[in-house]
Amino acid sequence: MRKQSYHLINQPKEDLKREITLWGLSANLVNIMIGAGIFVLPALVAAKLGTASILAYFVCGLLVSLVMLCFAEAGSRVTETGGPYSYIEEAFGKYAGFLAANFFLLSALFSDGAVSNAVVDILKTFFPILDQWIYRTLVMFMIFGGLTLINVLGIKQGIGLVKFITLVKLIPILVLIVMGWTEVDPANLAWEETPEFSNLLQTSLLLFFAFQGAESGLTVSGEVKNPSRIIPRAIFVAIFGVLFIYVMIQVVSQGVLGDTLGDYTESPLAEVAGRIFGPWGFTFLTIAAAISMFGTMSSEILSLPRMLYGAARDNIIPPKSLSKIHPKYKTPYIAIIVYAGTGFILSIVGNFKYLAVMSSSFILLLYLGVVLSIFNLRKTTSAGKGVFVIPGGYTVPVAAAVVVIILLFGLNQNELLGGLVSIAILSVVFLLTKKLRSSD
Repeated sequence: MRKQSYHLINQPKEDLKREITLWGLSANLVNIMIGAGIFVLPALVAAKLGTASILAYFVCGLLVSLVMLCFAEAGSRVTETGGPYSYIEEAFGKYAGFLAANFFLLSALFSDGAVSNAVVDILKTFFPILDQWIYRTLVMFMIFGGLTLINVLGIKQGIGLVKFITLVKLIPILVLIVMGWTEVDPANLAWEETPEFSNLLQTSLLLFFAFQGAESGLTVSGEVKNPSRIIPRAIFVAIFGVLFIYVMIQVVSQGVLGDTLGDYTESPLAEVAGRIFGPWGFTFLTIAAAISMFGTMSSEILSLPRMLYGAARDNIIPPKSLSKIHPKYKTPYIAIIVYAGTGFILSIVGNFKYLAVMSSSFILLLYLGVVLSIFNLRKTTSAGKGVFVIPGGYTVPVAAAVVVIILLFGLNQNELLGGLVSIAILSVVFLLTKKLRSSD
C-alpha cells in the first residue's frame, strides 16, 4: 500500500507556472459548464414537468453536488496536472489511469468537435457562405488555430481569455434574466400539480448532463495557486453559480412564456428574448449562443491538453514528447497542438449529434472512476493541513456512485455498447504497449 504523505500536496514535480487563482479556476469551470445546453433546456424541462420544472433543478443540483464533492476531495488530495485522470491513476494504478486518460480525451475531443460544428452552424445564419465545406473548414481552422496559439503563449494568456469570455457570455444571460423578470406573469409560475417522484427524478437525471464540464476544468490543477484550498472552493463556486443561473433562466422563461414554453424546444430563450426586446431579440440570443459555445471551447483547449501532458509524463500514453514543457512559455505546447489538431480533424469529419452522443457515454465512465477513487485515496494519501475531506464518512461517495450507475443504465444500447467496445479495445492496446515496453 502506498502512503503519499504530503508529496502530492506540497512537492509538485512539474515545471509549470502556478498562475491560476480562485476566480480564474472558477471562471474556467463555469465557462465549460455553461455551453449550448442553457439555450434549450428550459423548454425540454417544461415539456416534462410544466410549472413544477423548477424542482428538477434542485434535485439535479443535489445529485451533481454528490459527485462534485468527490471531485473536490480527490482534487484536494492529488494536485498534479491531469485532474480526474490523475485521481484515478493515483488510486488504482496505470491500467485504470490509461482507461481514464483515454475516456477523458475521447469525451472532450468529441465534445469539442460537436461544439465547433454548432458554432459554425450558428454563424451560418448570418453568413450563408459557411454552408460550403471549404469556408466551413477555414473557420474551424481559425477557431482551433487561434485558441492553440493563445494557450501555447502562456497559462496567463489562456486563463485571461477564459475569464474574459466567461464575463462576455454571462452578460447577455444576466441581461435576459434581469429584463425578463419585469415581464414575468406570476400566474405562469403557479403549480397545477406536484409531479410524480419518478418523473421528477428522470428529468433531474436529464439535467445532469447540463452540469458536465467541471471535470475538464480541473485538469489545470498543476497551475493553480494553493490547490488544496482553491480547488474545492472553485468547485463549489462554479456548481452553485451555475445552478443559480439555470434556475433563474427557467423561472424567467416559464414566467414569460407560460404553458407554451414546452412548445419552443429548439430555441426557447430566443423566443423569450423576442418577447422582451422585439425582433432583434432573436439575433441577440443567437450571438450569445455562439459566444457561449466558443467560450466552452476556449476552456477545453486550455484544460484538456494538461491531461494529455500528465498522462504522457506518467508514461501512461505515448509518445513521451507530449510531456514537454516550452522552455520560454512554460506550457505543455506539444500536448496543446496535438489536442487542438485532433479536435479540428474530428470537427470536419463528424457531425454534432454523433459527436455529442459519444462524449456523454465516455464522461460517465470517468465520473464513476473518480467517485470510486475516493475509497482508495483515503487509504493511500494523507489528509494533511488544507485537505478537504467530505463529511459523513463514505455516505457521499456511495450515494454518488449510485447516481452515476443509474445514469449509465439510462444510456441507450448503442452508447453502452460503444463504451464496452472502447474498454475492450483500449485494454488490448494497454497490454500490447506494456509488453513492448517490457521487451525494450
